[in-house]
Amino acid sequence: MTEKDTYKTIISASPEVLFKDKNSKFFGYAYPVTTEEEIKEHIDVLKKKHHAARHWCYAWQLGTENVQFRANDDGEPNNSAGMPIYGQLQSFDVTNVLIVVVRYFGGVKLGVGGLINAYRTAAQMALEASGIEERTIDVHYELVFDYKDMNKVMRIIKEKNLNIISQKLELDCRITISVRKRDAPNVFGIYEQLYGVTIEEAKML
Repeated sequence: MTEKDTYKTIISASPEVLFKDKNSKFFGYAYPVTTEEEIKEHIDVLKKKHHAARHWCYAWQLGTENVQFRANDDGEPNNSAGMPIYGQLQSFDVTNVLIVVVRYFGGVKLGVGGLINAYRTAAQMALEASGIEERTIDVHYELVFDYKDMNKVMRIIKEKNLNIISQKLELDCRITISVRKRDAPNVFGIYEQLYGVTIEEAKML
């Protein structure tokens, strides 16, 4: 079985979506994210925007291989909000995504079943509104070589259709490339055999 080297995520933040049930309003938002700092910023912005709301429940998932996730009920009954939202991240099979559902209480209790349905539906609406795309999991390599070896390095980049992430072309040259994960061992092997060129995995910040 081949190792998975693609993942799905959302293209851009969703427009605000609204689900109503018995006078309670549930505003749903989905954001593409890559760090916990970004997640905190989005939640802080929504808390300011909806300062009169009762609950700001959310779930997020980060990573393509070492996956992290969190679900937060923010004062709603246990597992009635965060996990139904997280369930939609799993259902749509997306990562690097934050979903926040902001609730204004309408005076009528919905019960745990009603809450689960409302948070799940608002999360689903937000994901459907944000556009999902499949991307490749890429490995980044740094190539170090003398300027005189530029042509042979660049020829392989062209032949293999590799993406250049950054380059510093002086007497000693450094190029960072990204390679689809399934092609990475092959590309590494080619450069490793090139005289005068060193290749190592680049740590991307």
